[in-house]
Amino acid sequence: MATKRDMIVRPAHDLGGLPAGPVVPSDHEMTPFEKSCHALLNVLAAHKLVNTEEKRRGVEDLGAEIIGELTYYERWAVSASKVLIEKGVITSEELGARMNEIRDRLTKAAA
Repeated sequence: MATKRDMIVRPAHDLGGLPAGPVVPSDHEMTPFEKSCHALLNVLAAHKLVNTEEKRRGVEDLGAEIIGELTYYERWAVSASKVLIEKGVITSEELGARMNEIRDRLTKAAA
């Protein structure tokens, strides 16, 4: 487990200088989720609801364990959700209800 000093000096996403193996650059087609998430964050920024700094802070606040489990755009989605809840734009209950609606719709479509 990282010490408090390490967490302050080096946030979870900061891997510079640590042994992590070679970086293998690759191009990939963005998934529909990634495209939607990117577009949504652009719209939220255009309406001054979530800015880059708030998104970054939200991702960093997730902590190393959660950051390691989520994809890049999943981190964006969680971060934006937290910021919108903090600002009172949406409530956690509204978000949960909408997520359940979508889950139910997808479950029915897959059946």
